[in-house]
Amino acid sequence: MKPGDAVADAEPVDAPAELRREARIDLAAIEHNVARLREVAGTRSLMAVVKANGYGHGSVPVARAALRGGADWLGVVDIVEALELRDAGIDAPLLTWIHATDADFASAVAARIDIGVNSLDQLRAVAQAVRGDSRADVHVKVDTGLGRNGAAAENWGELFAVAADLESAGRIRVRGIFSHLANAGDDEDAAQIAAFQRALAAAADAGVHPELRHLASTAAALRVPASRFDMVRVGIGIYGLSPFDDATSAELGLVPALTLVGGVVAVKRVPAGTGVSYGYSYRTRQETTLALVSLGYADGIPRLASNRAPVSIRGGRYTVSGRIAMDQFVVDLGADECEVGDDVVLFGDPATGVPSADEWAAAAETINYEVVTRLGGRIVRRYPS
Repeated sequence: MKPGDAVADAEPVDAPAELRREARIDLAAIEHNVARLREVAGTRSLMAVVKANGYGHGSVPVARAALRGGADWLGVVDIVEALELRDAGIDAPLLTWIHATDADFASAVAARIDIGVNSLDQLRAVAQAVRGDSRADVHVKVDTGLGRNGAAAENWGELFAVAADLESAGRIRVRGIFSHLANAGDDEDAAQIAAFQRALAAAADAGVHPELRHLASTAAALRVPASRFDMVRVGIGIYGLSPFDDATSAELGLVPALTLVGGVVAVKRVPAGTGVSYGYSYRTRQETTLALVSLGYADGIPRLASNRAPVSIRGGRYTVSGRIAMDQFVVDLGADECEVGDDVVLFGDPATGVPSADEWAAAAETINYEVVTRLGGRIVRRYPS
């Protein structure tokens, strides 16, 4: 091979029959993290948020592990996600909060799925979907300053008045009132908590007295006691990842649950000056060994992490070398050796000596939430006992 030849997109001649693209999920870590978060929050209830396929970890196995760990509620985004959990035999209380204009509220009510509503139109649509002598359980979402989903303050009075009328008629029960913090700073959190208190007062004035008031997600559950109320909704924390820039998972008592593993599919010695992958953004500085790895941006590996992100092979730590391609990337091993079939760990629990999702997030100029949730459908989720 001559210097300057590209290597990243060559067909691996000695690749194994099955390319290794694995997310190995430690369900015991999920259980531990839920128990830890419940201990810190100290609230009557804890909702484990398992939306987006359990933040990339697998919604059904994660939901079951979270319930074993002490969660007594589950949260997802839409009714489709909620029905998948019900179809899997999961019977725990379950909330969904974003809906299409033609959402199938009747199926949600029949499956005993609590429905988050943020407008009069949604509230009335849910009530109209009730059949026979059944009743819909709803959680009214109010916007306290995040500027996303949730009823604006000027609509709270009318919304709660109509909700009270529908409760009296036996069509709905307002089981909860909730909102979401922007995590913009201490003063901003305090302002949103005060706004939430005003929303609760408006509900009480209308005769609405919910069983559950919930505002805090993982960050606030850990650091803003005044936001905890009756229940906290924890997402990123149950997967063992930190929501903070100034505290690691270990410092929070959390254990990262997902280890992302690719496989070495080709190994070759190349001379100094060899260009690696598209655009030759990386050239070897000396004669070296290159390993080709069976993951790429089609699997959710961020291309922006090219030439930046760390991996572990045979216990050694290396950096992605050259641009990440659709199905593969290259690692310069220097004087070290590896073999076709070796594991390549992109990230996992740093306590075991491998890189972390936070390091990949830094390399890709994003957050750890995105690193795990973007993992693609070709990656097999495995749950080693």
